Amino acid sequence: MKKGINQWCFPAGTPMSKLLRTSAAAGFETIELNLYAPGGIGLTMDTTPDEAKALGRLVRSYGLSISGLSTEMLGRYPLSSPDKEIRSLGVNSIRKQIELAIELEVDAILVVPGRIEADVTYEEVWERSRMALQPLIDDIDGSGVSIAIENVWNKFLWSPLEMARYIDQFESRHVGAYFDVGNTLAFGKPEHWIRTLGDRIRKVHVKDFRTQVGTHHGFVPLLSGDVDWLNVRLALSDIQYRDSLTAELDPYGSFPDQLVFDTSRHLDVIMGKNPH
Repeated sequence: MKKGINQWCFPAGTPMSKLLRTSAAAGFETIELNLYAPGGIGLTMDTTPDEAKALGRLVRSYGLSISGLSTEMLGRYPLSSPDKEIRSLGVNSIRKQIELAIELEVDAILVVPGRIEADVTYEEVWERSRMALQPLIDDIDGSGVSIAIENVWNKFLWSPLEMARYIDQFESRHVGAYFDVGNTLAFGKPEHWIRTLGDRIRKVHVKDFRTQVGTHHGFVPLLSGDVDWLNVRLALSDIQYRDSLTAELDPYGSFPDQLVFDTSRHLDVIMGKNPH
């Protein structure tokens, strides 16, 4: 497995050169970039193919690869929205992710299918997101890109069995899971999810969580929460997962670069590379 870090681990506005330099110095092998609205750092809805290729060259110049593409856009424009125009903007953002992934030779994009709200039922999230994603899946048939569905705190896909069923309905090798270890801990065991999802898992996010806190404030740096990392590692080994483990953590309030170096060492322990 490769040590990865997401762009969100750095304070907002961190220049790409600093982000890459720090990641490389800390010993990371790969980085996950985010798709932002126009004006963001790195990849945005306005990024041209040539600009994407130039960014790819910059990443490689630091000895790093790009593990995947995530985005803030689906938080703004969920595929489950009752508003057709908002759903359309969400679809456009995924199309942009796909376009950039192809230019950057990235094999997976992260997609959150929607969220339950006061005026959006469980069934509506399922059906609206399915209808939004199906044409995109048809578009990438034959490419090397997968749409990886992430388990998040959206009141949707509460169990690994549901997530497997949701993915399987598309009957496509281009749809899989972006499994987030820390996100499951409030209502399940990540090692159980891993074995149930099996080879559906395309990518893995890592963060830790303290169950006694139980809210978003319970997310903590690796090794300082309640994730049973040894059993997570064994489960990933059982399903023969060989891709990246990508840290997705909030930066420290003070000395934010230190989070990057701490997380690299924590991932060494989790992966069994440096147990002491």
